[in-house]
Amino acid sequence: MTDQKGRLRNIPVGTICIEDLELGMSRSIARIFTDADTASFSELSLDFNPIHHDEAYARETIFGGRIAHGMMYASLISAVIGEQLPGHGSVYLGQTLKFLAPVRPGDQVEARVTVREIDYAKRRVTLDCECSVGNKVVLVGEALVLAPSRKFD
Repeated sequence: MTDQKGRLRNIPVGTICIEDLELGMSRSIARIFTDADTASFSELSLDFNPIHHDEAYARETIFGGRIAHGMMYASLISAVIGEQLPGHGSVYLGQTLKFLAPVRPGDQVEARVTVREIDYAKRRVTLDCECSVGNKVVLVGEALVLAPSRKFD
């Protein structure tokens, strides 16, 4: 359904349609990952690697202690894309990730997504993605998404 100006009515507040995106736009979200999150993520993903759960085991690895699942904190990128930039109605077309440093249980991870390229005709947006703990970048990547539009296809 559209309103009198031809805009889709079901686009939630906060969603940025392709027509309104600009290069350099950026949004972020932060979260502290707990032991309960790790346990839940293991149940969901079926990844029970002891490096995430067993401190004695993890101390003997190159990390010297337990680390969070990389895909768990990478999922914050999805949260930014799906809820903020572009927001509801976005569809993932691709994602690359490079893990640069470990994240420990209890660390606060901030995920930031920034618009790098826009193809208005195809409604495709390339986003630079980054996760950090404090000033340390722990993940970089790129996402390609189909952005919502006020117009019908």
